[in-house]
Amino acid sequence: MFMGASTKQGYDIAIKSREIIRDLIKDDVKGLNPYETDIVERIVHSTADPEYAKLVSMSSDFVEESLKSLKNNETILTDINMVKSGITQYDGEIDCYIKNEEVIKIAKENKITRAAAALIYASQTDFEGILAVGNAPTALYAAMDLIKKNEIKIKSIVGVPVGFVGAADSKEELHKTNIPNIITKGPKGGTPIAVACINSLIQTMNKVL
Repeated sequence: MFMGASTKQGYDIAIKSREIIRDLIKDDVKGLNPYETDIVERIVHSTADPEYAKLVSMSSDFVEESLKSLKNNETILTDINMVKSGITQYDGEIDCYIKNEEVIKIAKENKITRAAAALIYASQTDFEGILAVGNAPTALYAAMDLIKKNEIKIKSIVGVPVGFVGAADSKEELHKTNIPNIITKGPKGGTPIAVACINSLIQTMNKVL
C-alpha cells in the first residue's frame, strides 16, 4: 500500500496518481529496473514535479546494496530530523545526530557544520548502514572523506541535498565515486526526495526479501 493511503479513497487516489506519473515519465525511466523505477515514481509523486525523472541518477549497485543493508536491519542515518521523521515501516534503527551535544562540540572545536560533525560522530560509534542526506552538502563531503579513510561503514548514500551553495557540486563528486549512491542533478533535492527514496527501498525490501 502507498504511504498515506490508509482509506479506500486515499488508496484509489494514490493508484490514479501513479498511473498519471507513469505516463508522464515513461520515456525518462527506460532502461531502469522495476525497483529503480519505483524510486523515481515516488520522488515525482512526492513533489508533483515530473522534471525529477530527468534529474535522478543512481549507480547500478545502489538498489542492491541498499536492500542488503535494510535486510540486515542496519542503521539509517539522516542529516536532519525531518528526514528521519518521514521514514516509515522500518524495524531497524533510524538515527540523526544533528542536535547531539557531542556533535555540537565537535562542530565548534573543528569549525565545521554540525551536519559534517555528525558524520564524524557516527564514525566513532561504529555506524554501519545507509546515509540519507536531503539538505546538507557538507554531510556528503564528510561522508566521502571518512569512507576514503576507511573510518566509516556506509553501504550506500542517498545524496539529494537542496540548494545553490555546494549542493550540485557535492552530488557530482559523490556520483563520481564507487560508493553506491543516488543523486539529483543540480540544485534541486531536499527532504521529500530523501524520504521518498528511502521509503521506496523499505517497501521493496518488505515485498521481495
